[in-house]
Amino acid sequence: MSKTLVAYFSHSGNSQVIAKEFAEVLNGDLFEIKARHVYSNHYNTVVEEAKRELNAKARPALLHPLPDLKEYETIVIGYPNWWGTMPMPCFTFLESADFSYKTIIPFCTHEGSGMGRSEQDIQSLCSLAQVLKGLAIRGSAVQKAQQSIVNYLKENQLI
Repeated sequence: MSKTLVAYFSHSGNSQVIAKEFAEVLNGDLFEIKARHVYSNHYNTVVEEAKRELNAKARPALLHPLPDLKEYETIVIGYPNWWGTMPMPCFTFLESADFSYKTIIPFCTHEGSGMGRSEQDIQSLCSLAQVLKGLAIRGSAVQKAQQSIVNYLKENQLI
């Protein structure tokens, strides 16, 4: 049986809730993508931090070493939509390991912007991986998203 890693970046906690649901349904291992730099809890400040990092194509150092991906066939990656894509620590994560021939399942939390261009960004970073169409969940619907996750996984024949 193939192993699944559920990697996530969460600032407000919404993406973490969804990551835990994916991990539970898929019996996957959890890994938090966490930058060494602590982002502000003040909304306007973190919005500006995210914009600066995106414009600079920053690759923030991660707090935790990556797990050995050799044992995983499927990688779920989750994040909030920041400026139309993933937060920059997710870029660091995806550039720090070989995702060749893995299946990558993206999901994001958002407040109206959906997946943005994050799926294309993931495919560009992991050109030899199979990147599935992602699941976008509104932050306001996070606590009621379990059925959406199950439906998504069934539609993609993952459960």
